[in-house]
Amino acid sequence: MVATDNVQKTPPEEATFNLAGYLKERQKLCDNALDRSIPVIYPEKIYEAMRYSLLAGGKRVRPILCLATCEMMGGTIDMAMPTACAVEMIHTMSLIHDDLPAMDNDDYRRGKLTNHKVYGEDVAILAGDGLLALAFESVAIETPQSVKREVVLQVIARLGRALGAGGLVGGQVVDLESEGKSDISLETLNFIHKHKTAALLEACVVCGGLIANASPEDVQRLTRYAQNIGLAFQIIDDILDITSTQEQLGKTAGKDQRAKKVTYPSLWGLEESRSKAQELVKEACVELEPFGDRAKPLQAIAHFITSRNN
Repeated sequence: MVATDNVQKTPPEEATFNLAGYLKERQKLCDNALDRSIPVIYPEKIYEAMRYSLLAGGKRVRPILCLATCEMMGGTIDMAMPTACAVEMIHTMSLIHDDLPAMDNDDYRRGKLTNHKVYGEDVAILAGDGLLALAFESVAIETPQSVKREVVLQVIARLGRALGAGGLVGGQVVDLESEGKSDISLETLNFIHKHKTAALLEACVVCGGLIANASPEDVQRLTRYAQNIGLAFQIIDDILDITSTQEQLGKTAGKDQRAKKVTYPSLWGLEESRSKAQELVKEACVELEPFGDRAKPLQAIAHFITSRNN
């Protein structure tokens, strides 16, 4: 576990914001919306498998980022909720597929048996496919008419780009190719995680802004904020894989070392990795300064990323 004196302290300007209460409230909203999004109908098995992973818990950081950005830019939760649900569906799909024997081969996720351990590899693959299709349907069909249709199209395109070969899929391919190799450069490691982790986080934030009619300049600020917190998120994940237990993580700990993966701590060490993550979070928060108090939730979430223990 990360030593207490190494945890990022909450800056004075964030101290008045009740992040725990905010996250709890938004998490409940997201959980309820996700629960409603997948009723169990025939063939029941596939819907049950989709619900098993989608409703297995988790911090809901990605959908909350989408909602928080939309609100910061003057939009509403109702406007952004279909997209927030979509990003969580995409994220869950990536976890189901990531855990498969052909990929990371993991038995636990969020403290529960992984999807393929419960439903078999065949149904797990299809459950991921079903969630992916439902994500885009959610944005296209459920987004309120108050959001312009051309904006909905932009959101769908952003999500597709974040997910595909130019995003998550491409990062995963390079990650798989890099396993067991000791000569992976920092440039390659950054490529993996800017695509595999940060691309979807960026889409969450930027799509939330687009829904609320963010200007091109604001979109650029949101992009830089999201890229910084995305990389910080991955650095902390790498640290926690070394320092936390399976019970704390809700998934198998120490897998990176056993798979001989090059990680940020393996290149920089734990202390420098923590320092780099904190620098990225500071840079991210600077991007939000023009938004004043409206940015408090996003700034607090950025600091939460470096202080979490799972």
